[in-house]
Amino acid sequence: MTRTHRLALAASALLFTAFPATLSSAQNAAPYTVVETGRSYTRLQDAVDAIGNGSGTIRFASLRFGDCAIQTAGDVTYEAAVPGQSVLDGAVCEGKAALVLRGRSATVTGLVFANIRVPDKNGAGIRLEHGSLAVSQAWFRDSEQGILTGDDPAGTLTIDKSTFTRLGTCEGSGCAHSLYIGNYGALTVTRSRFEAGTGGHYVKTRAARVAVLNSSFDDSRGRGTNYMIDLSDGATGRIAGNWFVQGRDKENYSAFIAVAAEHRNHPSGGLVVENNNARFAPGIDRRSAFVADWSGDAVKLGANTLGPGLVRYEKR
Repeated sequence: MTRTHRLALAASALLFTAFPATLSSAQNAAPYTVVETGRSYTRLQDAVDAIGNGSGTIRFASLRFGDCAIQTAGDVTYEAAVPGQSVLDGAVCEGKAALVLRGRSATVTGLVFANIRVPDKNGAGIRLEHGSLAVSQAWFRDSEQGILTGDDPAGTLTIDKSTFTRLGTCEGSGCAHSLYIGNYGALTVTRSRFEAGTGGHYVKTRAARVAVLNSSFDDSRGRGTNYMIDLSDGATGRIAGNWFVQGRDKENYSAFIAVAAEHRNHPSGGLVVENNNARFAPGIDRRSAFVADWSGDAVKLGANTLGPGLVRYEKR
């Protein structure tokens, strides 16, 4: 196994710890602490409101929470006291997500988001509507979507050492995805793992600039999934050092990476795809394109290791 694969798998392994007990008053009356003031709160919304338009860090106790919050201002860090031991489980705000973010910026570290479902089939661990977001050491699992964003061309989203498991569905009016990014300025995904999708794409993004680096996409146990990476409106940037395995149960197996399949809102000239390893899961014999390109721009393909049946590049 290469160093790249070990890094990607390490993100997943970090989070596979025993789940904490469900929050009860007997266990901890005030599980959210604003680090800067030392004050603790029983409701996550109260902790967020205490920071308001300022900057602060909310530290989560090691518990399973049926709680959610909306951030409308400020710069807030949401931090697990022990990575992988604080679980936001099932509760949603505004019919959208466990965390609904539209402040200046947010940082999420070490949290687990699980079992998020809503009537319109767009339930997400995080709904980012405005501002920038940085996520690290987080686990999104068993939900309709991991992270869903609106449009903010001035904003950026960075994801590092995080895992996305059993996400996505096409049961609603459209499809939900493990990661669905709107028209943001830039998306960066590093050292992360996407696995066992349950519909849609693993990464669908309309961001103008992308970097997907040193991550793994394991579709071997996927169900009804589509592309591994869908640059829906085109994009520049770099996709490199990743490991891709396409599974058998696909809604669409025609490509691993799609460029401008819906629109050409962003230029794709100079997009670099290199040093990736892609193949089908054992026992699968089919043909697919590693990169399918609708952009008409000069996408740059470097050296990639491709398994049998994979076509390097296909213009569509």
